[in-house]
Amino acid sequence: MIQLELPSPENVLGWKIEPCPDWTLDGLFSELEALESKFSAVSLLSKEKSRDVSGGVRSVKGFTIRVGEGEADGLDDEVVKEKEEVGLSPGYRFGCDDLYVSESDDSEDELVDEVQGPLVEKASVAEDVYLSLHNEFQLGIQEGIRNRLSSVETGLQDLKVQLSSNFTRIQENSEGTHKLDRKRDMEHHRFIAEFLDGHLTAIQRDHEHRSQLEQKRIQDDAAREEARRKEKALQEEKLRQEKAKAAEEAETARRAEEARKAVLEAERKALEEAAERAAKENSTQRAAVKKFGKGDDALGPSSNVPPSDAPGKSESLALASGIVSSSILAGGGVRAAESALKEEEKRRLNYEELYKNIQTWMSSSNKDIGSHERKISRVIRQISGSVENVRAKAKELLKILSDPGYPQFVSMVILAKKIVSVFEISNASDSSAFACGQVIVIVSAQVPQLMDILVAELHRFCIYTVPKHVVFSKSAFEERNAYFRAIGYREEDGKMEETDRYLARLESCMKFYGALIQTHVQGMRNVHGLEEGWAWLARFLNAIPANRNTAVALVAFLSTAGFALHRKYKSHFRKLLDVINQHFLGQLKKVKDDPKVSIKIIELQEYIESRKFLVEPEGSRLQTSLLSNALTPGAEEQRYPSPNRYFY
Repeated sequence: MIQLELPSPENVLGWKIEPCPDWTLDGLFSELEALESKFSAVSLLSKEKSRDVSGGVRSVKGFTIRVGEGEADGLDDEVVKEKEEVGLSPGYRFGCDDLYVSESDDSEDELVDEVQGPLVEKASVAEDVYLSLHNEFQLGIQEGIRNRLSSVETGLQDLKVQLSSNFTRIQENSEGTHKLDRKRDMEHHRFIAEFLDGHLTAIQRDHEHRSQLEQKRIQDDAAREEARRKEKALQEEKLRQEKAKAAEEAETARRAEEARKAVLEAERKALEEAAERAAKENSTQRAAVKKFGKGDDALGPSSNVPPSDAPGKSESLALASGIVSSSILAGGGVRAAESALKEEEKRRLNYEELYKNIQTWMSSSNKDIGSHERKISRVIRQISGSVENVRAKAKELLKILSDPGYPQFVSMVILAKKIVSVFEISNASDSSAFACGQVIVIVSAQVPQLMDILVAELHRFCIYTVPKHVVFSKSAFEERNAYFRAIGYREEDGKMEETDRYLARLESCMKFYGALIQTHVQGMRNVHGLEEGWAWLARFLNAIPANRNTAVALVAFLSTAGFALHRKYKSHFRKLLDVINQHFLGQLKKVKDDPKVSIKIIELQEYIESRKFLVEPEGSRLQTSLLSNALTPGAEEQRYPSPNRYFY
């Protein structure tokens, strides 16, 4: 609803105008039509009232009334007076193009003139002025209404356009919101689908992994059971063969004993017959003497009877004495694999030859070897568990070995001694063992002879790196201290060191040996690598007896090398662990004279049962490299050879 208010005074010449405040466009049009029909009969208005008021332009001409010539003179004064009193204002023309106006206005006027004559009677000047003002006022009202209608229509059009644009913008915003909501819904559904897919994939992967583990466990159990069955069958066959061999030996011994008894019986009979013959001859001689008158002592007391049994007894005693001596030496000798002893002997001879060369060089040279030793010792003490440090120290040692002022074999022997001296200290850390092992591998990759010299020095320092064990016997060692010196004990101030201290040094040395054989540097070959570690373990289990010393050596070796050996040899390494669990631990539990051996029994059992060989040793991984596992997946078979090699 649009309300219009006329801009007009409330009272004009006594006429009071009260426009309705609730006008509408339809009501306005009906009012205009009523006004038009009311005033259509008035022909007093001049034909100069043009219909071009639609543009809302003010008319400059005033309102004119036709007056007769006779009346003009009499009205001049009154009109002028009334004009002065009323104060007429110029009128306005109002265009009503939209209103209906008959096209036959002129004809109707003419018809009215012809039929009725003048419609308006002569009126007074006041009435004419009033009509003129009234018409002008009506025209002004119409013009204002039309202007207001035009502005209202323009506003309505603008409002319509604005509403249309707003509606269009609202629709676009709504469509954009719907698109955004649909996009978010799609993204949400996609996220849920991807999450569900990932979750299901993870579940499937986990299920497959568990299935593989279960299948592998079943296969391992089956393989282990098969190995046990074969081992049991082998043991039974071996036992049967041993029984057969024992029975055969017993039979052979029985036959030999019967033969010996038969020989002794024949000898006894021969002696008895010889004695009888001698007795008969003596009786015959005595009879002849008596017959010829000679005495009984002519031939002496049994001078012709040889003591035939005495030489046999002395020979028998000598033979028995020889056999006992041989058994004592065999029982008090060295326990080791033959191949291990041969390799140790070869390294020992090379080492002794190098010592002779060093003595020859020192006698003919005036070089200060002490400063050279201190230089090498300082570099070794600075080795730490970082990749940069290991590479830098290896580079320094290679530079020292290439020093033309000292023969290379002199520097190598000094380096080997200084490396081993680090682990003569019982509190040497495992990380230093792995770091030194990597330095040695890097240096020996360019100077291969260094590794043999270092291993020979380790054999001199600890016999269990061979592996080798010396069994005590009174026939082989005059006193207990001589045995202790033979296996590596140290003597200080005439007193032998304590067993715990000796075992601590042994453990430190074996940990370094295990760290050395398992060390791998990318792009370099370890000339004393895991193959030698596998050979060491097989030789150890085949030849070394179980006691506290050997248990310490085995536990220390497995603690640093077990992870890498299992990674390479897998089920074969587990078979060796089964041998340790069944045989070595079984023999170790029978040792009753050393109460501290139970500690090593617990450590070995915990290593096997807790599967510590699956855990990488602490300190084996440098800050930016891995020593025990420096290979990428898939390259393991290229790195590790067949596990059957060196299986003694």
